[in-house]
Amino acid sequence: MNSVPDQLWQRLLEAFSRTALPDVSLGELTVVLLTATALSVPQATWRYFGLLATATHELGHAFAAVMSGQRLGGIRLGLDHSGTTTSYSRGRLATVWSGFWGYPVPALTGAALVWSGFNGWGPAALTVGSLILLTSLLFIRNLAGFLITSAAAASGAVLVLFVPHALTGHVAIALGLALLVAAVRDVIKLIHVHLRRRDRLASSDAYLLYRSTSVPSFIWIALFIAIVSASWFLAWQPISAILVAGA
Repeated sequence: MNSVPDQLWQRLLEAFSRTALPDVSLGELTVVLLTATALSVPQATWRYFGLLATATHELGHAFAAVMSGQRLGGIRLGLDHSGTTTSYSRGRLATVWSGFWGYPVPALTGAALVWSGFNGWGPAALTVGSLILLTSLLFIRNLAGFLITSAAAASGAVLVLFVPHALTGHVAIALGLALLVAAVRDVIKLIHVHLRRRDRLASSDAYLLYRSTSVPSFIWIALFIAIVSASWFLAWQPISAILVAGA
């Protein structure tokens, strides 16, 4: 009999194999959509789930910074859903690039999870996500950020190592849809800041991009909306097929 570490390692390797496509019924899809909304809309649940959305947002900045050759200084996450990513670059273009990839990333991540879940790659997607979160701990610079990221990584590890892979695909779909709803909520909040809470403009990525490029904030917001909408369109394709089949 294999030892426990060997069994866990085998489970981890198996996570990268394609599983059977999940059979998602119309009833399950309805529950998943309601759950995604319940996680991202009511303030009581958003207080907690929003922390994952913020972490994903900041990881988007961090990944874009690294990919554009910048030196990543660190990531700080707050329990009030605040977050900052510090990077160092001598080029303005690289700074703008990393500054842009915050708001779109939860939506892109959500679409990737939904696609992966429906196509038999749910365990692989959750494994990759957990490994990214674990790696990001090297760059977390405050206690709240460490706790948030550790909890998210641990949750993903439990799903990958102990939940049957046939079920994990369903979880990936639900989590992806929740992040897609969260992305919409965050963009609406951003628009609200620009229209009604202009005293908070200093926290807006769109405003910071305007300061760096002189391109108006509404252009950057429109680009955020375009990517979030495209992510929803991609994720909605398998969902619409279920809705049509169940009609």
